Amino acid sequence: MRRRLALAIAGVSVTAVTLFAVPLGVALQQAYRDEALLRLQRDTVAATRGIDVAAPGDPVELPDAEELSVYDNRGRRIAGRLGPASADDIVRRTLRTQKPTDRVLDGRLLVAVPLVADERITGAVRAERGGDEAAKAVRGRLWLLLGVAIAVVGLATLAAMVFGRQLARPLERLAQAARRLGEGDFTVHAPRAGVREVDEVAGALDAAAERLDELISRERAFSTSASHQLRTPLAALRIELEAMELRGDDSAELEAALAQTDRLQTTVDTLLAVARDIPRGTELTPVRGLLYDAESRWRSPLAARGRPLRVRLDDPAMAARISASVLREIVDVLLDNAVRHGSGAVEVRGRRVEGSVAVDVADEGVRDDLNDQDLFARRSASPSGHGIGLPLARSLARAEGGRLVLSGAAPTVFTLFLPAAGGGTQEDGESH
Repeated sequence: MRRRLALAIAGVSVTAVTLFAVPLGVALQQAYRDEALLRLQRDTVAATRGIDVAAPGDPVELPDAEELSVYDNRGRRIAGRLGPASADDIVRRTLRTQKPTDRVLDGRLLVAVPLVADERITGAVRAERGGDEAAKAVRGRLWLLLGVAIAVVGLATLAAMVFGRQLARPLERLAQAARRLGEGDFTVHAPRAGVREVDEVAGALDAAAERLDELISRERAFSTSASHQLRTPLAALRIELEAMELRGDDSAELEAALAQTDRLQTTVDTLLAVARDIPRGTELTPVRGLLYDAESRWRSPLAARGRPLRVRLDDPAMAARISASVLREIVDVLLDNAVRHGSGAVEVRGRRVEGSVAVDVADEGVRDDLNDQDLFARRSASPSGHGIGLPLARSLARAEGGRLVLSGAAPTVFTLFLPAAGGGTQEDGESH
């Protein structure tokens, strides 16, 4: 903002100075030229007092001035060497109008004045002088004008920088307060700057912080209470299932029910931890072990459908800044989605993407009828059969500073971008 403001004011000042200085320079040049012509005309008039052409045959005596030429009434040069042998335009005009005439030709000053004797015009005196002196004076004034113009533009730019700093400082403080608010610090208080418009924005930001604090606190309280309430029936359900196991029921359905109960308990614990706002981005989780652990859990459900599951890592040592339980929950949601709505082989791949860790979950299904917004819309039921699993996974990813996107639709690829050790999430989604 400071730079744009300084450039804008500098541009305005340059335009204003140019619009003022250029006409002034032209006027100065014209004024100095007119002054030089007037001085030459005055000197020529003074010289005519010593010139007499009335006596025929008497040579005309000129003052000590090589710039003078004398012409008679018929336009013939009768004295001097500079002027043409026959009268030129300014001499003929002077003889015709009986008034002084001047002009500038090729940078030289030309003047013709009538020669009067006994109250009648007896000829004309032509004077010629170089314009170097006038041009030098004009150049000096133009350089002075240019210096003043540069000083004015420099002062205007300096004033713009100072003013921009004073204007940008409260906005920068507001931006810092907004960043803290975005990071979840709802106790932030935006500073006041004494500028009505800026203070109104600060007041609106404070009101938004208070409202968000109230909403988030209410949401967290509800999530915590709901999670605690779910724990009791889950514990009772697990006790009943274990009791059935102790009575000798070793069926596959009982084993599957216990596994689903464990998964549901893990999900509740994960949601409870997120609801408590445990600081994100502090836990470094190795990706390799977690993905192979997910492979062991989901290989059987996929094999029962005749679908293979493959796990591939570009770098076995890669790690992401995310809670292990949250990453496990997101991967489980994506694999469950592939089981329910995908087809063909399923591949889970871990890769590095410019300072981030990306986890792809791909199958051979086609989702060309749905886009990213449709898949992640939070709803209880939909024609496609998608519930709250994918929206929940995206919310968990955002809570940990990551992103979950549909990066491919034919075949289907979901990509989870996570901050790597010492890096951030990738801003632009990439297709697998």
